[in-house]
Amino acid sequence: MERRRLLKLLLCGPLLGLSRPVDAQNQGRVFGSDAGMVLNTIKPENTAEFEMVVERLKAALQQSSDPVRKQQAHGWKVFKSLEPGANNSVLYVFWISPVVKGADYTVSKILFEAFPKEVEDLYKRFSESYSGGQTLVNLQLISDYGVSL
Repeated sequence: MERRRLLKLLLCGPLLGLSRPVDAQNQGRVFGSDAGMVLNTIKPENTAEFEMVVERLKAALQQSSDPVRKQQAHGWKVFKSLEPGANNSVLYVFWISPVVKGADYTVSKILFEAFPKEVEDLYKRFSESYSGGQTLVNLQLISDYGVSL
């Protein structure tokens, strides 16, 4: 039963605009760089729901017994734009640096691992809070101003 729920969420995510198409070499949300961002455009009336799920995601990562999930928690920060976005949406940025190479950052999968009985409700709240989809951005460092010559 639990596997069926996860499969349903992972398959329905792309239909909801919450993940990019998955190809044979890149399963889920895996970054191919040293740092990355995920841009999330959220309906202004659903920011509390989105932030509640973000807190559950944080708990899932921090409480995990999986060392990879703990590494992901260490490099994952969430920012909220102070300026309104398109159609008065609210922009949230998942800033991930350093990226855990090969780790899957799919929110539904992380939530399922920690909260299998809650995942359907959490994912519903999460997906319904979006005014658009997510945009995953791989970043390449070209200059570090904190390093002296």
